[in-house]
Amino acid sequence: MTTSIDHGGAGRFATLTFEREVAAPPSTLWQAWTAPAARAVWAAPTPAVTVEFLEADTRVGGREISLCKVAGQPDIRCEAGWLELRPAERSVNYEVISSEGVTQSAALVTASVSGTSESSRLRVTVQLSSLAEDMEAGYRQGFGAGLDNLTGVAQRTMILQRMIKAPRSVVWGAWMNPEALPQWWGPDGFSCRTQRIDLRSGGEWVFDMIGPDGTVYPNHHLYHDVRPEERFGYTLLWGENGPKHADAWGAFEEVDGGTQVTLGMVFATAAEFQEAKGFGAIELGLQTLGKLDRFIASR
Repeated sequence: MTTSIDHGGAGRFATLTFEREVAAPPSTLWQAWTAPAARAVWAAPTPAVTVEFLEADTRVGGREISLCKVAGQPDIRCEAGWLELRPAERSVNYEVISSEGVTQSAALVTASVSGTSESSRLRVTVQLSSLAEDMEAGYRQGFGAGLDNLTGVAQRTMILQRMIKAPRSVVWGAWMNPEALPQWWGPDGFSCRTQRIDLRSGGEWVFDMIGPDGTVYPNHHLYHDVRPEERFGYTLLWGENGPKHADAWGAFEEVDGGTQVTLGMVFATAAEFQEAKGFGAIELGLQTLGKLDRFIASR
């Protein structure tokens, strides 16, 4: 649903409201709404638009800067700053749109999340001030399409979390150390056989996961947006240079002397997400985080 209220046409002020029902729990929807790797998947309103993220820092006081690119048109710059973040409940951010050095609009965006263990409702209110020209129609179209994309992304997103009783630097080191990662990665009973590994931004990990019965599962991870001790993003491919399986990320948050680890995956298709759930990907993923915990404890 989209509504708008004009508060004085001369000033071009408008309030736009969007609502979406999402077949995912609030915690998953929240990750899809706020995690930079997930936002990069759904941000472009149409296939004709490419969104390039220059900066992304999802915390109160952090900001996100992106460029919307359309062939033959000037880039549109979007700067957003997070003012409030209440996980799985509410976010507030400002947003300033500009093009060729001219500020087009400023807006306050409030998102509220509610729901059950199976489904969520997202309500987004945009308090818009058009500056260079009337931006209401563009906002209605762009936000509406983006939230439609978000709905689809959230419904094929898998979130795994584990609290580890160790400092964030230690947990990060166990994950992003090329010698350590292959020692613990994978569910119980699985091992890794590495061909190439470079865990820096722009690097890759080409490896085979070997199951307890000897079955070989080729994997290829492409790493990007590596922010030491905070987060990293990567793309999962089915074998070396194979088709995309998922866009994924790891995030690390200090909590009471320990580290909250979040592993998120946006599967390439809803069918792949359902298939992964069906063969126990959630349970197997939690086993993997359990192996990380035990690896750190053993050190």
